[in-house]
Amino acid sequence: MNSSPRYEAVEGWEQLPAGYEHRDVAGVAVDAEDRVYLICRGEHPVIVYDRDGRFLGSWGQGEFTYRTHGITVGPDQTVYCADDGNHTVRKFTPGGKLLMTLGTMSTPSDTGYDGKDSINIPRAAGPFNRPTNLTVAPNGDLYVSDGYGNCRVHQFSPGGELRRSWGVSGTGPGQFHLPHGIAAAADGRIFVCDRENDRIQIFSPDGEYLTEWTDTQRPTHLVFDGAGRAYVSELWWHTGQTSQRHGPVHEARYGRVSVYDRDGRVLTRWGGPDACAAGSFAAPHGIAVDARGDIYVAEVTWTFAVSRGLAPAGCHTFQKFARTS
Repeated sequence: MNSSPRYEAVEGWEQLPAGYEHRDVAGVAVDAEDRVYLICRGEHPVIVYDRDGRFLGSWGQGEFTYRTHGITVGPDQTVYCADDGNHTVRKFTPGGKLLMTLGTMSTPSDTGYDGKDSINIPRAAGPFNRPTNLTVAPNGDLYVSDGYGNCRVHQFSPGGELRRSWGVSGTGPGQFHLPHGIAAAADGRIFVCDRENDRIQIFSPDGEYLTEWTDTQRPTHLVFDGAGRAYVSELWWHTGQTSQRHGPVHEARYGRVSVYDRDGRVLTRWGGPDACAAGSFAAPHGIAVDARGDIYVAEVTWTFAVSRGLAPAGCHTFQKFARTS
C-alpha cells in the first residue's frame, strides 16, 4: 500500500504575513498556474500563495462569516466559495470580485434543522441550509453538497439555474448523513463525501446512485488529478463519538489522507496519533492537488480540536506534502 506514490511534509512552506493568522483553514484549491487559495475563518478569508508558499495577496475581508467552508477553482479560473454561515455559494474573479451568488444571503431553506443535529435532518429542502462545497462538472454544471442543515446535492446550470436536487437523511443508497465534500470525475460522475456514514457515494450526472466506496473514514473532501486518482481528507473519530456506519467509537481512529486509484483501491494513506506532528493531522477538512502531484491539506484545527481540548493551541492548520515518487 505504501510503496507508491510517496509524499513528505514540507515544513515551513506557508509564508504567512505578519499580522495574519488562521486558527481554521476550511478549504484549499489550486488554479491552473499552481497558485494556492486558502479559505480561512478569520479576518483574511481568502489567502493566495504561489506553489513555493510565497504570499501573493488576500481578499474577502468583511464579505464572509466565520463559517467559511469550501473553495473551488473552476476551469475558467473563477473561484467558488461556500459559506455555511450565510447559506450561499458565491463565484468570484481570482482577485475577489463577486460574479454570481447561489442561494439567498442569510436565508436558510426550511429543513427543520435545529442548529445542532446535522445527522438527522427532519426534511430535505432546496438550496441552501449550511452548504459545504461545490464542484464544476466537465459540461460546466455546478454541483453543491448541502450538508450541515440539509441532506442534499443540488445541480445548477453554469449560469446558476437549479436543475435538480436529490437526497434525504439516512444511510441507504442516495441518502446522506452530512454530505460534506463533492467532486466531479472526468467522465461526469459525481462523488459525494457522505461524512457521518463513512462512505463516498458515486452518482451519474443526473443523480442516479451508482455505487459507493466504503474503505474511507469520515471523508470531508476529495479531488481528482489528471490521471483520475482521488485524494481524500478524512477526519478523526475520537473515543465516545458514534459512526452512523460502525456504531460507537471505543478507540480513536486518526485523521488521515488517502489516495485512491480510479477504481477505489487505496494507493497510500497516512496520519498518526500525534495530531500536531508534521505529516499527521488535527482536523483534515479540505484537500487539493497541483500539477506536479503535490498535495495541500486544510485543517479546521481550532473548531474541531483545540476548542474541544483535543489538540494544543498552535497546532498546524495547513500542510503541504511534496510528491517524492
